Amino acid sequence: MKDYPPHTLSTTPSPCSLANAASRRDMLRKMVTLPVLGTAATVSVVRSFEEKCLADETQTDAKKESIQGESGATRTSFTPPKRPKLKEKIPMSKIGNLNVSRMILGGNLIGGWAHARDLIYVSDLVKAYHTEHKVYETFYLAEQCGINAFLGHWSLGKLVEGYWKWTSGKIQFIADLGCQPNELLDTIKRVLDTNPAACYIQGETSDRIVRENADLDLFPKAMELIRAAGIPAGIGAHRIETLRAVETTGCAPDFWMKTFHTHDYWSAKAETEHDNIFCRKPEETKEWMAKRKEPWIAFKVLAAGALRPEQAFRNALEAGADFLCVGMYDFQTVQNVNTFCQIMNSGLNRSRPWMTADVDRKELLRQEREESKKRAGTTEA
Repeated sequence: MKDYPPHTLSTTPSPCSLANAASRRDMLRKMVTLPVLGTAATVSVVRSFEEKCLADETQTDAKKESIQGESGATRTSFTPPKRPKLKEKIPMSKIGNLNVSRMILGGNLIGGWAHARDLIYVSDLVKAYHTEHKVYETFYLAEQCGINAFLGHWSLGKLVEGYWKWTSGKIQFIADLGCQPNELLDTIKRVLDTNPAACYIQGETSDRIVRENADLDLFPKAMELIRAAGIPAGIGAHRIETLRAVETTGCAPDFWMKTFHTHDYWSAKAETEHDNIFCRKPEETKEWMAKRKEPWIAFKVLAAGALRPEQAFRNALEAGADFLCVGMYDFQTVQNVNTFCQIMNSGLNRSRPWMTADVDRKELLRQEREESKKRAGTTEA
């Protein structure tokens, strides 16, 4: 099993570094009030390159600003490439009583678990890229695209709490309970103190419980403990054999987390497996899920970057997934959301019914406003 160290944040000074608490709060407040997906605006230190490109979308080529670069005695300039404009927000659905976007932001890249086959430097690279400020930008951009949930290892909960504290963001945290099987119940108690929106037994932890002939009663015990906190409880797996073993216990979670991807990429056919394949039996996964009534969050749908979203998203949705958990960088987010929505609107060859209906965003907003007025009235009284 992998060792999951707590996420460490970069302390390297940068133009966006936050020198103290006061300036930090001020800069992040500015960041979340900028029109990330709106009209053109000038570059500032709190705006990411992605936001700059999104703003440039409405400018003519003649009016676009160039970015100056300097190397030795040579000065060059270039025009940033155009980034796609957001066409519509990700649709919303439900897991239990929790409103969840049908695309969920995955946490592996932010946590530094890159699944880079035999490239040994990539995990360090993605951790260096994801400074605290960059993570907050990524969360904010995801929310602007309609993604309202971030799913990652429980140790990333403090990072999400920091985002809530220093910005107006409300992204929900779905915590994966990655740990040793004998530490599962104690880990749940610890994680519940961080107020996650939902929890699930991480896939490798579930696989180990089954593979090592551990106590299968851990599954129903874990579900009971999580539900006692009033939040949805899930079970994850990489192997279909794990799901079949869970089924024998009679335990049914509020949602399943199961890998799903095809093998239409060259490293899937390598003779030696080395962090290159995550769903070994996609057809059997599809068949098993067809019999389940609980929502299914499919993850590793891009085979950790080996498959193109245009086909991978469609394959997973047509296989029966109700939600997709997708690890992505900030500069990939808008295009991935556009691709997802285009596929959803194009008609799917899907035999498994949707286990969760779409939520009307306008009605949800109206309800939130009504609740806000009631709370304000109670406070005044």
